Amino acid sequence: MTALLRNTLAVVVATTLAAASGAPSAVARPAEPQVVTAHDHLRDLAPAAAGPLDYARASAVLVSHDDSTLAILQVRGIDRSVAGRSFGAHLHVGPCVAGDGAAAGPHYNTDTIAGKVPPRVSPSTEIWLDFTVSPTGAGNALTVVPFTPQPGNRSIVIHEKPTDHHGAAGSRLACLPLSW
Repeated sequence: MTALLRNTLAVVVATTLAAASGAPSAVARPAEPQVVTAHDHLRDLAPAAAGPLDYARASAVLVSHDDSTLAILQVRGIDRSVAGRSFGAHLHVGPCVAGDGAAAGPHYNTDTIAGKVPPRVSPSTEIWLDFTVSPTGAGNALTVVPFTPQPGNRSIVIHEKPTDHHGAAGSRLACLPLSW
């Protein structure tokens, strides 16, 4: 992503997030948004068996402005034999380490980070990026959450099933490193 495209995207998203939050529409220049990007081959978390994500690449963009974050995930190169299948994908607190799904730790949950007990598990306290594979072997997801994730060595983990109402999505198949 070029610097010009990144900056343009940041300003557009910041203005959109400000408008969605009820901020005045006559914003001369929005506060500087935080933009995090990643683009790489997915790391295989289940190397013992061949899987539909073994040759896939992913791109992720997180744009945070004030107290909101827009998260976008694009996955390409998924085995076309799984077209129509949905996968869960979430931001996790730990790093993406090939062959070690446990290294990613639990989902990034803003209630847990804030020390709230018990934490709420929902698409408003976590970043859920579930996607369905197209006939071309691609998947896309987009969400807006009412928080800004703290910096760190994080990962987006792709799970074997779609996310259920408890936040569970089955085994960890692959991940994309995301650090800032």
